[in-house]
Amino acid sequence: MHLPSTPLSEQSAWPAPAKINLFLHVCGRRADGYHELQTLFQFLDFGDELEFQPREDGAIRLTGGLTGVAHEDDLVVRAARLLQRASRTPQGADIQLRKRIPAGAGLGGGSSDAATTLAVLNRLWNVNLAATKLAKLGLQLGADVPIFLHGHAAWAEGVGEKLSDVDLADQWILLVMPEVSVSTAAVFTDPDLPRATPRIQADQYRFASTRNDCEPLVRRLHPVVDQALTSLSKFAPARMSGTGAAAFACFPDRASAQAAFAQLQGRWPMRIARGCAVSPLTLALRQLP
Repeated sequence: MHLPSTPLSEQSAWPAPAKINLFLHVCGRRADGYHELQTLFQFLDFGDELEFQPREDGAIRLTGGLTGVAHEDDLVVRAARLLQRASRTPQGADIQLRKRIPAGAGLGGGSSDAATTLAVLNRLWNVNLAATKLAKLGLQLGADVPIFLHGHAAWAEGVGEKLSDVDLADQWILLVMPEVSVSTAAVFTDPDLPRATPRIQADQYRFASTRNDCEPLVRRLHPVVDQALTSLSKFAPARMSGTGAAAFACFPDRASAQAAFAQLQGRWPMRIARGCAVSPLTLALRQLP
């Protein structure tokens, strides 16, 4: 049985935006096996979408989840279950997920889906946990979940959960998304991954003087990523996002990105997106009464 509709549940679809890492330095390995990172997150104006309809029987039902992932293992379901336990709510939800972000692309798709689930159900169920509590819950699901709950472009340290807002200018991003799924766990456990990049201060950041420490390893393990980066770099400085496989280049205007898109079209799945400082999810939540 469904609860009566509310203004919040009448929202037709909630965004789960993609992100890019403008750089990613691996600065050390902790005793617990996790890595100390420095990175700069920027959101994109495209991503997955989710719809939520509350239930009063406690059931969590997801349609549109990733193929090959068991229902209870999907990050959306895990996020909903985690919020249920933390809040002791008897409520449930029917959730529809429309995937647009490829899995294993380094664009944060699963983490973004989990964050949107936590943020929306927190309001839809009238749980109203504080942002700090939601972020702690999100970190249990993945290191990237807190940035999507944070909702603003940020300088990140620790495992990616220590966030400081950065006012990035909007820019146009050309994404090249080779059809290969890169395992984050495999990258971070590979003995060839560099793990001693010196730390920098946020005010020292320059795109040209930073890098993605995961990129050389992934380029070697997945030649299609190397090919995509090589081709994209002919038009603008190109970099891999996260642990890959997506490559991106930044352009000052859409016309420049479109010109590069036209030259590369047909070789890999691609998309032009706007890089933005404030997450589309945050903007949507701000419209609520």
